[in-house]
Amino acid sequence: MSQQPNSPIQIIRKMLPYTTAAACLALLYMAWVFYSRWSENRELQRQADEEYIAQARKTSEMYGSGQLKILLFYAVPPVVARGESSQLCYSVANATTVTIDHGVEAIKPSLSRCVPIKPARSTTYTLSAADDKRNHASQSLNVEVR
Repeated sequence: MSQQPNSPIQIIRKMLPYTTAAACLALLYMAWVFYSRWSENRELQRQADEEYIAQARKTSEMYGSGQLKILLFYAVPPVVARGESSQLCYSVANATTVTIDHGVEAIKPSLSRCVPIKPARSTTYTLSAADDKRNHASQSLNVEVR
């Protein structure tokens, strides 16, 4: 028995090289898409890592890089009417002791703290900080009473 010229087996044999080529092209395209996305994600991750490192350096410098540093010292409000109160706010890095003169309550090192004051007249307050290596830092500010 001979096979008919248009039998299903003959049709499949004729199409097989084309479908194989199409499947190979589809696989190559998919591989390229996955590689390009992987490569792009890798570059984005590298940039994010560089930004994180730069931000960490800025933060370290801002907080004294392990050195004693007064970060902030300010009054809220800086001008008060006689008999009114204000707050002295401070932020220190790497300090072991902190004091504010003129009878302000005992304070501890902090990155963000405010203490109440009630000055009778215009007063210059001085924040003093020290670390365990005998380094000292100080900063002054004036609270005006009208």
